[in-house]
Amino acid sequence: MGKVPSAPAHRRVALVVHPTRAEARPLAARARQWWEERGYGVVDVDDSAGEEVAAEPFDFAVSLGGDGSMLRTVRFTVGRGIPVLGVNLGSLGYLAQVEPAGMEAAFGRLVAGDFEVDERMVLEASVSRPDGGVVTAVGLNEAAVVKTAPGRTIRLDVAIAGYPFLSYVADGMVVATPTGSTGYNLSLHGPIASPQLRLLVVSPISPHMLFDRSLVLGPAEVVRIELRGEPLAVLVVDGVTVAPVGPGDVVEVQGAERAAHVVRFGPERFHSILAAKFGLGER
Repeated sequence: MGKVPSAPAHRRVALVVHPTRAEARPLAARARQWWEERGYGVVDVDDSAGEEVAAEPFDFAVSLGGDGSMLRTVRFTVGRGIPVLGVNLGSLGYLAQVEPAGMEAAFGRLVAGDFEVDERMVLEASVSRPDGGVVTAVGLNEAAVVKTAPGRTIRLDVAIAGYPFLSYVADGMVVATPTGSTGYNLSLHGPIASPQLRLLVVSPISPHMLFDRSLVLGPAEVVRIELRGEPLAVLVVDGVTVAPVGPGDVVEVQGAERAAHVVRFGPERFHSILAAKFGLGER
């Protein structure tokens, strides 16, 4: 985590840099130089950043990596109205849309106010313990309850909006946002949803039962998941393990009122990116 330069509180930029990509560090140096030359304080924020740093005011947050880095950036900006710009160092991404060659030009457009903001729905997930303890997390893509023992299924009692729905025998359960519908949910043959929508997609992981369909729910319909017996499971939000889940623990997932603010230049590219990902334009 970098040292905070002295700069007016209203002129600050957060940099979230991919921790292992070799090309990320030189790009971060370029980014830092660009912003500091224009009088902005630059703060490096990584997964180890304390809550006091993550809660500081920023004009913009810049992610240097891929969609995974964007998810880490959203983790501390969600609900705070901070525009998040993704500079893509990975393959074609749904979220990080600016390429390194165009990074400085994109920064110039940010400063000039020449950009759009997509408000992306996020979800809130929690694990409640029998002793009253609660662990919470916010995700842009999905929350998943996943088994920990290979070769064994788990039993999950699922209730929706306060009413019992079904007891699943499966490897786990995924609750995805529209943004996350192209992630883990897609690998489970769940539906793809436009990121302009507000909804939840509930998909079982390798269900050992006749009913194996995804459910599309409203954002306020709380999904309650309770593990019955052994083996144990974990709650994973946007690829990060949040907490173990044992018998008697209750996981609840619902749409959040706050949103992530993702910077966009020009028209929405979701459909064209989706077509490119699957080579649909080649048919």
